[in-house]
Amino acid sequence: MNLFRLVADLMHLASILILLMKMLKTRSVAGISLKTQALYATVFLTRYTDLLTNHVSLYNTTMKIFFILSSLYIIYLMKFKFKATYDARLDTFQVQYAIGGVAVLSLIANYAFTVQEILWTFSVYLETVAILPQLFMLTKTGEAEVITTHYLFALGMYRALYLVNWVYRFSTEFYVDWIVWVAGTVQTGLYCDFFFIYFTKVLRGAKFELPQ
Repeated sequence: MNLFRLVADLMHLASILILLMKMLKTRSVAGISLKTQALYATVFLTRYTDLLTNHVSLYNTTMKIFFILSSLYIIYLMKFKFKATYDARLDTFQVQYAIGGVAVLSLIANYAFTVQEILWTFSVYLETVAILPQLFMLTKTGEAEVITTHYLFALGMYRALYLVNWVYRFSTEFYVDWIVWVAGTVQTGLYCDFFFIYFTKVLRGAKFELPQ
């Protein structure tokens, strides 16, 4: 654990809390992609298969449980409690192609051909594309609520700070993990346009709108 990873984890935690606050306070899930949330739930469920067999620390276990339960709770809110406010017509990204591609890649490029390792690799690759339905939804609407942009910013910063964490660990521990590095870099790159608009508009009080 180092400062960069700690702050990254806190940003990840903040992104989920912001999203939950938006849903519970407004009693609406408008502008939120159910497909993205379902993909994140799948990421956590396939990544933390070692939850009961590999105890690292109380912090590590607590975070794993929180991410799994919170992702399932978000899906519950979207599918049942606030279902009337969800617009499936805007959430049209074809996730089956992304899932299929990720599944094939995890069978080809992994560190060991075991069930747990392939599931972990699948989760890493899937997290890379999990945000795409949400970003695609933004392009269809052309705008977003401020609180939704704060959620996306926190989520993007979590990933960007992990890049800094990996650079730090490489320089101090000679840590190398090519699968995680490449997937994380691609994932962070997907946020670049969003970050630009967020810093140039949202933080100045302007409405978040995508350029036409």
